[in-house]
Amino acid sequence: MAELVSKKWAKALIELTSEDENLTYEEVLSELRSVAETIESSEELSNVINNPSISTDEKQIVICKLFQDKVKPIIYNFLFVLNLKKRMNIIGEVAAEFEKEVELLKNIVRVDITSAIDLSDEKKSSIRDRIAEKLQKDVKVSWGVDADIIAGLIFNIDDTVVDNSIRHKLDTLSNIIIRG
Repeated sequence: MAELVSKKWAKALIELTSEDENLTYEEVLSELRSVAETIESSEELSNVINNPSISTDEKQIVICKLFQDKVKPIIYNFLFVLNLKKRMNIIGEVAAEFEKEVELLKNIVRVDITSAIDLSDEKKSSIRDRIAEKLQKDVKVSWGVDADIIAGLIFNIDDTVVDNSIRHKLDTLSNIIIRG
């Protein structure tokens, strides 16, 4: 539920950003992340923002003092509306969803790749390039190492897992043998 709400707010901010030719998505994302990090890094501030017994007006005073002169008007106004709608507690999630929306607009896909050993930069580049070519998208890769997969690669693309590891193939073969 919270992800759906965050996604709606992020899409609204994408639309507002696209209407202002003097703004880039990257600028808005950077400031949105900065606001979220500021709130999350201070226990006291986080408690104020997330405390339902503190009035919207009192929270607005805090938001004004902290952010009015430090962020672009679009971000400040966005925070103002989020606060009025009692949604300031999801600012971090909104920033994450905003980033996903920007990546969709820019034809970027995130891929998590796990290998049994640490791969050379040349091999990583080759794998990334082949994925980008197959998907016809720009690819941002996060690399991981898990010796338990024995050999091969595991790809996680938009919550779709492609497991080409030896461990997976052995598990599959074992299940076939057991079922007879």
